[in-house]
Amino acid sequence: MHNIPDRVFVLYSDKTPAMPCFRGRAWQLLKNKRAAVYRTVPFTIILKDRTHGDAQPVTLKFDPGSKQTGIAMTTNDTVIFAANLEHRGQQIKQSLDSRRAQRHNRRARKTRYRAARFNNRKKPDGWLPPSLTSRVDNVKSWANKLIQLAPVTSIEVETVRFDMQKIQNPEISGVEYQQGELLGYEIREYLLEKWNRKCAYCDKKHIPLEIEHVVPKAKGGSNRVSNLTLACHRCNQKKGQSDIETFVTNARRLNKILVHLKKPLHDAAAVNATRYAIGRVLKATNLPTTFWSGGRTKMNRIAQGYKKDHWIDAACVGESGATLTIPTRASALLIKAIGRGNRQMCLSNKYGFPRTRAKSVKRVDGFQTGDLVRLIQPKGKYQGTHIGTVAVRANKTFDLKNNGNAISANAKNFTLIQRTNGYAFAA
Repeated sequence: MHNIPDRVFVLYSDKTPAMPCFRGRAWQLLKNKRAAVYRTVPFTIILKDRTHGDAQPVTLKFDPGSKQTGIAMTTNDTVIFAANLEHRGQQIKQSLDSRRAQRHNRRARKTRYRAARFNNRKKPDGWLPPSLTSRVDNVKSWANKLIQLAPVTSIEVETVRFDMQKIQNPEISGVEYQQGELLGYEIREYLLEKWNRKCAYCDKKHIPLEIEHVVPKAKGGSNRVSNLTLACHRCNQKKGQSDIETFVTNARRLNKILVHLKKPLHDAAAVNATRYAIGRVLKATNLPTTFWSGGRTKMNRIAQGYKKDHWIDAACVGESGATLTIPTRASALLIKAIGRGNRQMCLSNKYGFPRTRAKSVKRVDGFQTGDLVRLIQPKGKYQGTHIGTVAVRANKTFDLKNNGNAISANAKNFTLIQRTNGYAFAA
């Protein structure tokens, strides 16, 4: 079980959510046969003798990111569940690029294939590319799943990761805007992401970093992000008021810094492009939903001395994240989006011709690739009981993937634990 701190999701006999209980209480209910296992990951039990009861209000929080989204559940300012949801947007983009290149190659050789379709179709309002749509769908899917497992009464989401107006124009008018309690958090977080949390001059990481003006302010340098980088205290003091061309003598490093200064932050663009779509799908749950900025999230986390992690950021979202209790034994469930199979009918060789046949069936003896299963191997090198995900074959010889090993066995030795839902899990 991966729930924190030692919490287990609980459902009443009519499958309505109850308050998550501690692990010891769950084992007691299972031992006394007052409950049964409803789901393995995240671990959930269902009561046999209760249909209703009182529950404390639970807040579901999200910290959306381009590669990972942090998820946290809190009640009475205490974290009771946390997870990091890993997206597959980059994988989707690479697959689409590969398919596009393959089609282009086949057309160039005049191989029998459909003609190119040009941009003669209007995209609907709010359209997002598939790589970004998958991020929105992942958040929507897990919001709905968790609402069914716990008595969620409200949702809080970090919807503005970076305040682009503040970043593009730090001198924006308004004393309250300039000197509020979030002063500096937005730009600093942007720079940390852009420069990969390391010194631009010596590449040192995991040390305190300072905002550095490439063109010193004494020589007319501005506060725009195109003139800002990160440096350790030693490099910042050593550079002082000197020009970057004088301070950085290595031509290769100098060129790298100058190019990176003008490079946009693609991850920030991805987060900002999906923020409204994520907000819409969360409001569609009909629960009270509030939106907060990344600057406040970081301020809450730093003020309480918590380390940087996506699920911790999620727990620190909003006003309620300013006074938060995270148990010392807390850890997060890693949820990895893996998709629901491959739509490609067959693979091709280097000349673009088919080299495999289309799969005849998707499910064999009730099993599908990706299902969580239990294998009881009666003899051989892997004799014993193993749990993992299965890869099916039409000849009924399946592979069990567990800790990097692939164990082949007959289908009759497998028992289904939980069907695949497009996600893989790890502690």
